[in-house]
Amino acid sequence: MENIKIGFVPAHRESLSNEWAAQMRKRCLDVFSKIPGLEIIVPGESLTNGGVVRNETDAAKVIRLFQEKDIAGLIVGTMTFGDEISTAAIVTAFRDKPLLLFGTKECEIPVNDRISDSFCGTLSISSGIHRRKIPFVFAGLVFPEEKTFQKYVSDFVGTCSVVKGFIGARIGLIGPRPESFETCIFNEDAMIKQFKQRVVPTGMADLIFRGNGLKKGDPALKKIVKEMKTQADLSDVNEETSEKLARLEIALKSFVSEKRLSAMAIQCYMAMEMLFGVVPCYVMGRITTAGTMASCEVDLYVALAMLIQYRASLSTTPPHFMDWTLAHPDEKDTFLAWHCGNGPVCLSGEKHKAKISCHYMGPDMGTAEFQLKSGVVTLSSLQEDGGKFKMLVTRGKTVKMNGQMKGSWSWVKVPDMDKLYRTLVTGGFVHHASLIHGDYAQSIIDACTVMGIEVVTI
Repeated sequence: MENIKIGFVPAHRESLSNEWAAQMRKRCLDVFSKIPGLEIIVPGESLTNGGVVRNETDAAKVIRLFQEKDIAGLIVGTMTFGDEISTAAIVTAFRDKPLLLFGTKECEIPVNDRISDSFCGTLSISSGIHRRKIPFVFAGLVFPEEKTFQKYVSDFVGTCSVVKGFIGARIGLIGPRPESFETCIFNEDAMIKQFKQRVVPTGMADLIFRGNGLKKGDPALKKIVKEMKTQADLSDVNEETSEKLARLEIALKSFVSEKRLSAMAIQCYMAMEMLFGVVPCYVMGRITTAGTMASCEVDLYVALAMLIQYRASLSTTPPHFMDWTLAHPDEKDTFLAWHCGNGPVCLSGEKHKAKISCHYMGPDMGTAEFQLKSGVVTLSSLQEDGGKFKMLVTRGKTVKMNGQMKGSWSWVKVPDMDKLYRTLVTGGFVHHASLIHGDYAQSIIDACTVMGIEVVTI
């Protein structure tokens, strides 16, 4: 799991209780210390008086601190009324980072003077953020120990992870898209302008060059084959084919390492089979599991959707490239999420449940065939239209059913299949998407808002 550095601004107004502000700051930090993946960067008591932010001098110090630590996002909390000017200065300095705002509750009915006055001061700060046209997530008026607040913070860590890993990402493009798949066109110019991303293309000849660097029986090839056999059932795959898969994996990983890629879209079956003697499906699942998202059929936008999902999980859960394949003929609100064997085998939930076999072209070609494990999933599809991006985000649940089929697959139950399908059709979404186990919808939605991606939810 990757730790995400997030700057915490404990906002305080001079005229209110210093003791209460210090106590609330400590309670917040105690809670933050228990959030998985969160590394809080906060001004120490020696940097600002009491470690809170109360004026523009404090703000300048905190901005330098956050810049030095290279934070991925900001959490602003009003410990008391808060100071809107200093808070606005910090927020503006990091306006391209995700922002979470919350206020704190009163401890008791005031007798003479109000102790906190956060209810009032949060409005001053929120109006200043709004005036500057900076998007933010509002977690409400809370005591830090409340479960709802902790859920907001946990989701926000995922949001910061997405933005950090998505903006400026380098995406590999291996081979041209299938001739008949207009589905897989993309707008590189729009990606550069909005996300500062770099598409790094290469051809099949480059992969052949990278893969031919090792002789038959090389220890590096044997090591990968041994690892493959511990993860999946390769009993139907002969040693020669196993080594071809290992050679292809080394070639792809070499490209990833040299070009510093976060994801890649691959011309997957026909060309790979002709040049390497295998299809890359199982290898693509292994590369995705290792942290570089690999999409089929040169669908670059699904590679990006996979990257967003993976980053939302704090790099803990590999996603599955899928087709919206068909509606179940009997089960209401249930569809088949399928593809031709590229699923990370860890998603079977059982050791050796995935069988590496053939699918399209011939015997022992290298597809992973298994049914995905049951559980809550998030479904995402990224599309671009006229230079503007939009992301469909919805939740579902994979359901184990009897039967067997080729490829990596699962039946997915959603709240309203008719509405979902109508949205796909009328919204111009294609038949490819990404599925990830776990509910990361809110993190993805908030990250898209920060990055200027229109969100479509079901």
